[in-house]
Amino acid sequence: MKQRTCYICRECGHEHLKWNGQCTGCGEWNTLEEYFPANILISSAKSGGALKATPLSEKPSSILDKEIRYDTGIGELNRVLGGGLVKGSIVLLSGDPGIGKSTLLLQIFAESGGIPKKILYISGEESERQIRLRAGRLSNAANKNLLLATGTDCESAIRTAHSIKPDIIIIDSIQTMSISSVSSACGSVTQVRECTNMLMKLAKQEEISIFLVGHVNKDGGVAGPKVLEHIVDTVLTFEGDRHFSYRILRAAKNRFGSANEIGVFEMTAGGLKEVLNPSALMLSGRPKGVSGISVHCAMEGSRPILAEVQALVSKTVFGQPRRVSNGFDYNRLCLILAVLEKRTGFLFSSLDIYVNIIGGLKIDEPAADAAIALALFSGLCDKPIPDDIAVFGEIGLGGEIRSIGNINERLKECERMGFKKIFIPKQNLSVKVKKAPSINYGNFDVIEVRSLSELFSHQSLF
Repeated sequence: MKQRTCYICRECGHEHLKWNGQCTGCGEWNTLEEYFPANILISSAKSGGALKATPLSEKPSSILDKEIRYDTGIGELNRVLGGGLVKGSIVLLSGDPGIGKSTLLLQIFAESGGIPKKILYISGEESERQIRLRAGRLSNAANKNLLLATGTDCESAIRTAHSIKPDIIIIDSIQTMSISSVSSACGSVTQVRECTNMLMKLAKQEEISIFLVGHVNKDGGVAGPKVLEHIVDTVLTFEGDRHFSYRILRAAKNRFGSANEIGVFEMTAGGLKEVLNPSALMLSGRPKGVSGISVHCAMEGSRPILAEVQALVSKTVFGQPRRVSNGFDYNRLCLILAVLEKRTGFLFSSLDIYVNIIGGLKIDEPAADAAIALALFSGLCDKPIPDDIAVFGEIGLGGEIRSIGNINERLKECERMGFKKIFIPKQNLSVKVKKAPSINYGNFDVIEVRSLSELFSHQSLF
């Protein structure tokens, strides 16, 4: 069969038979790159060996009853990974430049217990001297089992792995790796895909856990083909503003655990530090006696986190009032404002609205609607809400406050942080009556409300 040349978009991975100025898949210009696919004969499929299939109910001796997980030594990272790093898995860690990806990987396994693990750190971006200088500034990166190597040739990295036989390999970054037989440049769609495929085969055949550091594009997504995220077992994203010292680690995909967990870190001069009490962190520095501030308990996976919601309502000086939302969905904010005007009679159409979630936290659950509405109402009336009040609930288009999930976990976190009055939807009364044994309902008052009007008119609110 004659070898055929095709062109692949480096933004979306769409394949074209001939070169075009514009990709027909995503509409981007000048993103097509030449790709030389391997020459595969159809007749070889008839003469090759067949795959062995076994019933799912049978457990071959080669399959262990219990999966092997490595303790990374960082509890927040273990939480996001689902309890630790699975042996033979491949993890993609992406984030903005300077967010702390390489710092986090240098710190893992430095303080973990158990059997020492041999780690091979391959860097294609920094020299060995630069890595050692950075590791010397970190307070907990003294790992005697960490071996450093620099280079960008993927085949040489795999040969090194076969000779050293490490337990974990760190590739920093996958966009710098290349294969000499592929004519494309480093970071192209072809190079990233082929290098990832080679590393995936190494991880599965030799049961070596691999961390891949990935760059991001201008839209915040992982640079390279989308197939990169499909190949790996876990996709982690490191979020945070360089103007803040706090970082949030999220799992966008996880084949061995929940994809809803988050890990919270603080960037210090000695490296990344775990934040074991995110609620106290998010509520630290909360002003007292200021209107437009409420508290919501958000669920990030199985972890409840108290978040401070701020709303500023002011008269507009423009013909069109401004609507600004930071950390909360803009369209959801517009929906809440429309419900407030229609169902409660408060007018926001001629006012500028600014909503902010403190600490860089992003809340995308409908359970935060009531806290947003209460902060807007407080800002409009210029009446501060007492510091010991928390509220959560979803708002319907009829102005009703609807039930939410994980009510006991939210109540327990509010109790732990010392809140005395907690507003919950009336429909969650049956869940609260069950009286979770780990919650002492005598330490706080649970107030059930049916609608926004009932919430705003409650006597203990102001």
